[in-house]
Order: sequence, then C-alpha cells, then structure tokens
Amino acid sequence: MAVGLKSRYLETIVPNLMKQFEYSNIHQVPKVLKVSVNRGLGEASQNAKALEASLNEIALITGQKPVVTRAKKAIAGFKIREGMPVGVMVTLRSDKMYNFLDRLINLSLPRIRDFRGVSAKSFDGRGNYTLGVREQLIFPEVEYDQVDQIRGMDISIITTARNDQEGRALLKEMGMPFREQ
Repeated sequence: MAVGLKSRYLETIVPNLMKQFEYSNIHQVPKVLKVSVNRGLGEASQNAKALEASLNEIALITGQKPVVTRAKKAIAGFKIREGMPVGVMVTLRSDKMYNFLDRLINLSLPRIRDFRGVSAKSFDGRGNYTLGVREQLIFPEVEYDQVDQIRGMDISIITTARNDQEGRALLKEMGMPFREQ
C-alpha cells in the first residue's frame, strides 16, 4: 500500500484540515474510525439461499467475513420470529477500512449509472455519513453472472468529527464525490 488512502490522509489531508479549521493540535483533526457495511434481508427468513449469497457477496466486497444479524423480537406482520436471520453486516477498521474506502470512492461510485455525486445531506449531525447503494454490481469484485438477485446495502462511515461541516470536509478531502446542491 504505497500510495493508498491512509498515506494520503497522513501526508496531505491532515495538514489541509489543520489549516482549514485552524486546529492547534494534530489530534483534533477528524479521522475515519470505522466503516460499517450492512444489508437487511427481508426474504432471508424464508430463503436460506438469499442469506448464503449475501454472506458471500459482502465477504467478497469487503474482504472480511460478515456477521449474521438476527431479529431481537418477533413481528407477526413481517412473519419474523425472534432469532431469525434478518441481515448481514461487517465493521471494517484500519487498513481494510482504508482499502475499502479507496475502492468505493475511486472505482465503485463512478460505475453507478447516471452518477452525479452522492448527497451531502446524509450526515447525522455528528460528522458520520451513511450512503445507500441500490445494487451490488457497482463493485468490481462482484461478477454479473454470479448474482442471483440485485440487492442493495448501506455503508456508514463513522468519523471523529464533531459536526457535519468537519465530517464533510474530511470526506471531500478523501475524494468523496459530493453532489453540488
């Protein structure tokens, strides 16, 4: 990882953000703590193959084995009993996180049809960003022939930023293509 996102963060992004927000200490600069990739599976309770396919896809995309999330309580309207699998998720940290973010920003997002940038309004007020992806085919690791059904996923980027302005500046410096409002 010679010229990866992590080294770019340390060499150029940190000094830029220190100048922009007039930080006195390098530890005040916001950084990405973790990236959480989550996929809810409505049909997994009836279809075991959907769960298996999702586990394999998320593992392929992130490079880490996902965890099956299970229902905390029964909901009769959704035909879900307590303990049934309802989704898969992965939490990425350190090098795997930077590698995933680099691939997401530079390879996957530009592959979206009619892509004009991601919304800058998806911040939570504390500098964390969540992005919904409609189909898994934007990731180059997923082959079209291997996909049984198109499923989306949520990607949450958790930062140490204190507010949305700092979080947006951090992700913009990393290369996140925000749409101009």
